Amino acid sequence: MRKLKVMRGCVWAVLLWPCLLAISIPLDCQEEQGSISHCPSISQEKLLDRVIQHAELIYRVSEESCSLFEEMFVPFPLRLERNQAGYTCITNALTLPSSKSEIQQISDKWLLHSVLMLVQSWIEPLIYLQTTLDRYDDAPEMLLNKTKWVSDKLISLEQGVAVLIKKMLEEGMLTTTYSDRGLQNDVQPEMLESVMRDYILLSCFKKDAHKMETFLKLLKCRQTDKYNCALH
Repeated sequence: MRKLKVMRGCVWAVLLWPCLLAISIPLDCQEEQGSISHCPSISQEKLLDRVIQHAELIYRVSEESCSLFEEMFVPFPLRLERNQAGYTCITNALTLPSSKSEIQQISDKWLLHSVLMLVQSWIEPLIYLQTTLDRYDDAPEMLLNKTKWVSDKLISLEQGVAVLIKKMLEEGMLTTTYSDRGLQNDVQPEMLESVMRDYILLSCFKKDAHKMETFLKLLKCRQTDKYNCALH
């Protein structure tokens, strides 16, 4: 059994290697170094490109983390049960466009603010997820590292979007506030309940990471071809 687990980990390492090579790309203002939140000299176009690149990588890693967690810890019948029953994500209460028509109609300002709300809402839950994954006996190091990487890059993405808002909308730098709903864990749940809670958290984040990427790419399209930007 131990050998099987090791082999499975090796297979995942091979599958995820391209992503591991890509995730080191920084969201810096300058070519070599510098924090994006303290560098106003980068052009708006270049900043948007880097923000989109960051969002793409975050979504890709979130997909792979969710798949890896599912493969390692979630029995197949429970995967079906989750898909059939539906689940409530922590960001469901946010006022965000949901349908394609709503997304197409909202302004550039609200596209950016929607991304910022999503980013800020996930900072604390992902920090919390790191602590829960540390309690798993067989959690692979790759899953722990990816969760930590996404958590760090989400903060960097928040900074980038805030600077982008200032550049595009001539607004002041926004205060970084985020939700801590549902993060308290006063009562230790049974293991299966804990697994499903973490699985749903990862699934919800994957869905919201895709929204962030979609909103930012639509914004980019509007800068170049305002009347021919379709959602896929």
